[in-house]
Parts: sequence; C-alpha cells; structure tokens
Amino acid sequence: MNNNEELEKLNDNELIMLYREEDEDAKNLLYNKYRFIIDILIKKYLGMLSTLNVDYQDIYSECALGFSDGLRSFQDDKETSLATFITLCVERRINAMIRKYNRDKHKSFQNAYSLEFIYNDENDPLINLISDDCNHDPLKNMMEEEEYKDLIQRIENALTKQEYEVFILKAKGFNYLEIAKILHKSPKQVDNTIQRLKMKIKKIVQEKVEI
Repeated sequence: MNNNEELEKLNDNELIMLYREEDEDAKNLLYNKYRFIIDILIKKYLGMLSTLNVDYQDIYSECALGFSDGLRSFQDDKETSLATFITLCVERRINAMIRKYNRDKHKSFQNAYSLEFIYNDENDPLINLISDDCNHDPLKNMMEEEEYKDLIQRIENALTKQEYEVFILKAKGFNYLEIAKILHKSPKQVDNTIQRLKMKIKKIVQEKVEI
C-alpha cells in the first residue's frame, strides 16, 4: 500500500505494522506526524548539550535513532500511547549521549521519577507535585529506595492511562504546554489532569505514612 490518502486513514498500530514490513510511505507518515517530539526534546536539552560541545547534527541523529527505537519496540497496551513511548525512547538516547559526554553528571538522568528532579520552568522538583509544604513533608521520611519504589508502584496502580502518561512526562521534565502537544490534548485538559494527579498522589502518600 503506497497511496498516502489510504495510509492516512490507518491508525498508528496499522502504520507501525507496515513500517515493520519496510513500507517507506508508512515510515514517512509516522515521522512527519511525530517529528515535533524531536524538536521539543532538542529544545529542552540543547543548552546542556551545547555546553558539552555536542554537534547539533549528532544530537539530531541520536534523536532519530531513538525515534526508530520507539517505532520498533512499541506495543499496543494500556500503559502509554505511541507519542509518549517515542518521547521516552528519544529522551533515553539523549540522556545516554549526555552521560557519554559528561560522566560526572549522569546521576541526574538515571531515575525518571527522582523526587529532586527538576521538572518545569519554575525549577520545582517532582516532590512539589506531591506536597505543598516540603519543609514538613511525610515524604522526607520515605526516601529509602525500597519505600520509594513501593510509593511509585502505588501511584502507578492508582492512575488512569491518561493520568499515567501525564505523570511520566511531568516527572521527565516537560511543562504542561509540551505535554499537551505530545498527547494532542488542550493545555486546560493537561492542567486539570495534573490537579487530579496532585490529589491522588497526596492521598496515596498519606495512606502510606499512616500504615
């Protein structure tokens, strides 16, 4: 099937099947549909990569490889959409590049859910997504690795697919406007989801503290 009009009628899973059969038209359609993700991620990390003297073409090539990783590895399940999965795959490639060029700073990129990971333009850590007052936060007593893993698992189990995707992207450092673009949602929808996330996560944290 090489007719672009016919291809445009297919959903992402059908296009991926054709892509895996080496259909160039399907590959180009998927790339044109989601290439904005590469642009968002390059913009996000360009300052850091520039200080490490990484060539722009090398950055873009690595992003393209991550994009291909996403198309090859994506499975249609309840966890994430194709856009979110591609985003995570491309960012994984970027983070690997950063670690390669600057081994001493790699710890900031090893954990997507680090409580201290800066996740938005206001330089707030993820811990602020969970509580309003970090000086008297119950999470301060839950920083042991095993307790933290259990907390993350409880949070993931409590979220809907849409909330889970927003949670992942928020924790990875995207602001609500970028998340809206990646998920093809309105900024208002994403903001509302973030507010629901805050309420759910605070409840989970409080329940865990009381156990």
